[in-house]
Order: sequence, then structure tokens, then C-alpha cells
Amino acid sequence: MSRISTFMNSLYRTSTRIIWRSSPNIPPLPGLTRVFTAGKKDLIELPALNEDELEEQFVRGSGPGGQATNKTSNCVVLKHIPTGTIVKCHQTRSVDINRKRARDIMREKLDVLQKGELSEVLVKKKESMMKKQEKRRKVNENLERKRLFKETLATASKPGNDTV
Repeated sequence: MSRISTFMNSLYRTSTRIIWRSSPNIPPLPGLTRVFTAGKKDLIELPALNEDELEEQFVRGSGPGGQATNKTSNCVVLKHIPTGTIVKCHQTRSVDINRKRARDIMREKLDVLQKGELSEVLVKKKESMMKKQEKRRKVNENLERKRLFKETLATASKPGNDTV
């Protein structure tokens, strides 16, 4: 039994993706299956991409970088033909990394397109914004308490103020 559990643990650790069929209450886009990414902190269920439905181009990027940007075609433009969704990725100078990142961005966009407001990407983004707002509110409250405390100390230490 321990050999089986050891094998399962190593399989779980080494696998990066598990193909997962769509859930019954969410209709999938035609030709797409679900992918459950394992090994990440926050597991997000994203649609898998069918390479036959993708059109890929390599163009010259724009932005800072000078000669390296202007002379190399390492910007990836990815188009999902059934939905018409286009992704442009020029985050690094490596074409392979840009291709991978463009596909990740495309999967997120298709998830948002398919699920709308119920998309896990949008839900996590909203949760992050709410956490930021709550943290900012707490910081502002703390600053206000410190300001009031300093004011009371200043008024209490003025000469002629004999409070005991």
C-alpha cells in the first residue's frame, strides 16, 4: 500500500495539468475541455486550448528596448478563430516564453468570455481589490488614531493646563 501512495504522491507532484471535463452546469465553448492546473497556490479551472482553433503570428514588438525590439519578431499574436479573441504578448525577448504566456492569457480570456462575472479570474481579481481596500481602510484608521493621540498629548502638555 505504501508503494501505491508513494507513486500517487510522485505522480501528483510531477504532473502539471490534469484534463478535466466541463462541469454539468456550465456549458463549454465548442471544442474546449477543462484544464485544472496543479502545483500552483491558487488552483484555477481554465479551458484548454485546441491548437487547431488557434492562428499564431510573430511580429515585431513595440515599446522600450531599442534595437533588440525593433529588429526581432518575438511578439506573439494569437487569435482564437471560433470566438475571434486576439491576444498579443511581448513580455520577454524569448519567443518560446511569449508563446506560453500568450496561451495562458488566451485561456484566461476564454474563461472570462465563457463564464462572464462568474469567472474565477474575475472573482480572484475582485477578492484582491477588496483585500486592498480593507487594508487601506485599516491603515487610514490607524493613522487617524495616531493623529488624535498626538493632538491630545500636545493639548495636555501645554502650560496652564493643570489636569490631574
